[in-house]
Amino acid sequence: MEKSKKPPGVSLRRVLKLFAPYRVRLAVVLGLIVVSALSALVPPFLLREILDFALPRSRTGLLTLLVGGMVLLTVSSTAVGVLQSYLSMTVGQDVMNDLRNAVYGHLQRMSLAFFAKTRTGEVQSRIANDIGGMSSTVTNVATTIVASTTTVFGSLAAMIALDWKLTIMSVLILPIFVLISRRVGEERRSITQERQQQLALMSTLVEESLSVNGFLLGRVMGRSAVLTSEFARQSRELTSLTIRASMAGRWRQSSIQVIMAAMPVLIYWGAGLTADHGRPVVSIGTLIAFTTLQQGLFSPSVQLLQVGIAWQSSLALFERVFEYLDLPVDVPEPARPIPLSAPLGHVSFEHVDFSYGGERILHDITIDLPAGGHLAVVGPTGAGKTTLGYLISRLYDVSAGRVTIDGVDIRGLSSDTLADIIGVVSQDTHLFHTTISDNLRFAKPDATPAEVVAAAQAAQIHDLIAGLPDGYDTIVGERGHRFSGGERQRLAIARTMLRNPAVLVLDEATSALDTRTEAAVQQALDTLAANRTTITIAHRLSTVRNADQIIVLDHGRITERGSHRELLANGGHYAALVTRSRLLTATTG
Repeated sequence: MEKSKKPPGVSLRRVLKLFAPYRVRLAVVLGLIVVSALSALVPPFLLREILDFALPRSRTGLLTLLVGGMVLLTVSSTAVGVLQSYLSMTVGQDVMNDLRNAVYGHLQRMSLAFFAKTRTGEVQSRIANDIGGMSSTVTNVATTIVASTTTVFGSLAAMIALDWKLTIMSVLILPIFVLISRRVGEERRSITQERQQQLALMSTLVEESLSVNGFLLGRVMGRSAVLTSEFARQSRELTSLTIRASMAGRWRQSSIQVIMAAMPVLIYWGAGLTADHGRPVVSIGTLIAFTTLQQGLFSPSVQLLQVGIAWQSSLALFERVFEYLDLPVDVPEPARPIPLSAPLGHVSFEHVDFSYGGERILHDITIDLPAGGHLAVVGPTGAGKTTLGYLISRLYDVSAGRVTIDGVDIRGLSSDTLADIIGVVSQDTHLFHTTISDNLRFAKPDATPAEVVAAAQAAQIHDLIAGLPDGYDTIVGERGHRFSGGERQRLAIARTMLRNPAVLVLDEATSALDTRTEAAVQQALDTLAANRTTITIAHRLSTVRNADQIIVLDHGRITERGSHRELLANGGHYAALVTRSRLLTATTG
């Protein structure tokens, strides 16, 4: 994706909205956390009773009761903790699942323009790496905040009850913790942003260079070593950023650990200084209970500060994910889709203009193609032929004018309805890395085996499939590289036949094939086009001679229209294209 402006900050309210569907489970989790946190405050008081009363006075019954209470509290607190961890984990992972689905679903609604300018590796990184990186924060932040806050205030209240002077000594140190953690968080957020960008770059390199096409290009160009070196460089950069993110502020945080370890000693020292004639003003049991509670104040406080650091680091991830969710959908679904259950396939372009990136691609295009008719679109490279096909499928929206099917503006049809009406066979056939059967059924998941076979027979590919050891269960390989270009095209034709569209768009469907293969594929295309409205976008003019209507595009404008014979007789641009095509065929032949 092109380098964009820094996205706006992410508000806490927006993040909290992610948890709204799980408020009941979250309330149970928070309740368990409060119970667990408060129960952890009781053992220090039981310990004080043991040290000050049960042991000095040899009250074995009281000692047994107090020890049993401490053990019971420990067991119950552990059980509650396990249940709380499970519930908080499920809530966190459900939120992650919702985020992944939201981003993927939103991107499915984008126009082709977004994917034309965005690297696949970048999209994969946002969904996998960025959302995956937020998992720990989303899962633990809410629970840690509630648990630590409850423990901090509970410990503070208990410490005041034991000795308010010693409590003041303990609380005075907390602002230092806050200042240190805030600076560390800001530093880590910046590094995390860099790290995720680097991770996206490396994901892009892997996706592009280790795909079948990327591998072939690297090998035949002798660039494998260069690609390996580039990957190693990017990997080193990622390693460096990961270490920096992990170690950012580590020395400053270590000072917090030193202070926490020294505080009990300082409390003992303070108690000794305030002793009255050699006797401490507080009992040994109270002193030990206080220092125990003190850790219940400091440790959760540090956890809260660490959550703040993790939150600031995760903001960079949230920003990247929400940036995708906030992308405007430039091909929106209609609010009230118009039903078109039995389309005839009458296609019209009414004074259509289309601009992309500030450049006008098509100018005042007007075409009327009756149902069952055959339109051919020809012209030099860059004339706007493929864009015309994209507009019919609504991969882009027109800038002016409208495209209609049976008199209905296609912007009023749902994407599912439009996909049922229009079938596209393009030069670049995409097959998934799964079985032949699954690839064909992508067009019609509920197709019966007989329907699949019938479509393959019509596309003249059944005999080849039947001759394979695994037949229709054969894995096609990445992008179908187990098959030749002509075989992939016939698989694409069979897939489109299963969908049985009323309107067929053939976008340079045979231009990349040799003459012999083209003849076989063209025969399959003729079968597919029978009794359908067909729009053929062609580079090879031999495939358009029998079209009912031919239009010639040049620089986005229709310069000629008519039948093959009429256009030849006119001696214009089309006639020149035919002459050039004949000369090229004679030369290569």
